[in-house]
Amino acid sequence: MAEERQNNFLLFLQKNLVAVAAILVFLMLVIPLPTVLLDVFMAMNLAISVLLLLTVISTPKPSRLTTFPQIILLVTLFGLGINVSSTRLILTQGAAFDGRMVRAFSSFVVGSSKGADGLVVGMVIFVILIVIQTIVIAKGATRVSEVAARFALDSMPQKNFAVDQELNSGAITEEEARQKRADIRNESDFYSAMDGSSKFVSGNVTAGIFITVVNLVAGLITGMILRHEQFSVAIETYSRLTIGDGLLSQLPSLLLSFSTGMLVTASNSDEQLSDDLKKQFTSSGVTYMIAGAAMALLGILPGMPWYVLIPLGAVSVYAGFRMQRAQAAQELAKKQAEAAAAGKTQTGQNPSDVSPVVPLDPLLLEIGYALIPLVDNEKGAKLLERVTRIRREAALDLGLVVPSIRIVDNMTLDPSEYTFKIRGIEAGRSKLKMGYYMAINTGDIREEVKGEATSDPAFGMPAIWIPEDKRAEVESAGYAVVDPPTVIATHLTEIIRSHAAEILGRKEVKQIIDKLKETDQVVVDEVMETAKFTYGQIEKVLQNLLREQVSIRNIVLILETLANYGPSTGSWILTEKVREALGKQICLQYADESRKLSVMNLGQDYAELLLSHQVPAPDGSRPYAALDPVDGRKWISDISAAFAAMQERGLIPIVLCPAEVRGLVKASTEREMPGLVALSISEVIAAENSVHLEVLGEIKQKVEGVA
Repeated sequence: MAEERQNNFLLFLQKNLVAVAAILVFLMLVIPLPTVLLDVFMAMNLAISVLLLLTVISTPKPSRLTTFPQIILLVTLFGLGINVSSTRLILTQGAAFDGRMVRAFSSFVVGSSKGADGLVVGMVIFVILIVIQTIVIAKGATRVSEVAARFALDSMPQKNFAVDQELNSGAITEEEARQKRADIRNESDFYSAMDGSSKFVSGNVTAGIFITVVNLVAGLITGMILRHEQFSVAIETYSRLTIGDGLLSQLPSLLLSFSTGMLVTASNSDEQLSDDLKKQFTSSGVTYMIAGAAMALLGILPGMPWYVLIPLGAVSVYAGFRMQRAQAAQELAKKQAEAAAAGKTQTGQNPSDVSPVVPLDPLLLEIGYALIPLVDNEKGAKLLERVTRIRREAALDLGLVVPSIRIVDNMTLDPSEYTFKIRGIEAGRSKLKMGYYMAINTGDIREEVKGEATSDPAFGMPAIWIPEDKRAEVESAGYAVVDPPTVIATHLTEIIRSHAAEILGRKEVKQIIDKLKETDQVVVDEVMETAKFTYGQIEKVLQNLLREQVSIRNIVLILETLANYGPSTGSWILTEKVREALGKQICLQYADESRKLSVMNLGQDYAELLLSHQVPAPDGSRPYAALDPVDGRKWISDISAAFAAMQERGLIPIVLCPAEVRGLVKASTEREMPGLVALSISEVIAAENSVHLEVLGEIKQKVEGVA
């Protein structure tokens, strides 16, 4: 039972160590301590200061010691509490004071013999220590802390911009970018906190000096007036105790100030200080040889201590000679390794000897030099933020993890031109006019405004370029006004949506599957292990869905459907089965705010015509309808009429057809009418009561039912 209580008490202390320490220091300020406990606390204070110094020296990056500013405050308060307690005991006990730590330190500095000589020497040493502590270390540490904090805050935007550049170029992942940004924030917070805590260090020095003066003056007054001691006795007693107590307070404070200075002056290296010193001060043996020769020559001069300078110079020359030999051996080994590597490469004897082809960037945005301000951090770098948002929106909208978009300048482009490439193939190009806004005619303008004619690159809508001072006027006329970064961002968004199937590759599929393993291991195992699906088979199904703007975000349901039918089923049939499973999602995607789904029905004659001319793909991919020229023209003419009629009414052109011909309808109209949506009856049935179906007419030999 006693052992259990002891364990509980120790556990309580571990969890509440800081709170207990703070309360203990507070009690030290108001409650007299026995001299034995005072000796323990003084020894602890000295040990903690040494421990902090060694910890700082062995820490590679200063910002990793995030708790150091708080530790400074606690240790400073602890030292002040000890000062107050020792002052109380010295003044109340006088010559009877038996604090071992204070007596030992005073004897070490002043000496054991009585007399003025020892006191003068001890006081001089103590004053010198205070001067070093006040003027050199504490003041320097405070100044360096201020500068480090200011530079850390000023460099934050540049460091964050560099992280954004690495993220957009694909050099780092989004998780790594978040970690780097967090490190930058932590570094800035750390140096800001150190700037404040260094003021406590300098204040502690000032308080220590004041307490020392109080000890001496008040001790003389107490000894001579209250205890009726002679001046020589009082000065002897209280000077010794003051020097001992002052040393015990100033030495830990000195170590703490030195630790603070070491920490704020350290570089953010990944190596310890000793390793950095070894690497940086042993780079050249010539300097040691020159220094050693100079010391040896100095030792020859008359009156110089040759027995010190000449041996020291010889050691320095020998050390430099050893360094030079080691460096020469390393350089020779490096050259031999490079020669051996060069002899093994580019021989052409086997395919592995040939240099690998540099891979293409998955997504690349090239800009002319006039558009560089859009990615310049000093000019706001608005485009970088928009690009990050585009990738996030694509993930939420389509369920597609868009690879990092690398942005580079291309001097071969027109200065105001940009081009977007997917795996090296151009997917879109346009021009901007910096310093101007694009005013897009949405069809609802109240007054026409003159400007340089252009067109919206994302949707091809007519637009004009206007100066910034005319923005309010143009907006009041009914135009949609956007700035250049928004123009590029909107264009990229539409390109990514329309080319989502091309962007998705096996690498992206593997990333999706690996991420899903964290939450739905069972589904992944069933698809990959039991059903034996390959990444390529899953990729084809997902590409088929993305090609028709169907979100793959519900990847769990998609994989469950694939597992139900197995990999032996053709990729297109699997796609149709997945679409049926996602029927509610697909129908809601095209329904209006009231969940009404307006469609045109495919007539029976056209359904039979397409089925009779169906040509299945050998690899199980999407089939197509091989209509003869006459039937093909008639089919395109009739469905184009329905397409135009629905667009005139402001509706999404949707054709409802049997499941077995849905793919044929989409394949036969994809080139002429890419915006046409083909839904199967099975998908609408799967939506159940989530949508309200409105059939506007039927596509037969002649379109009917559309006014």
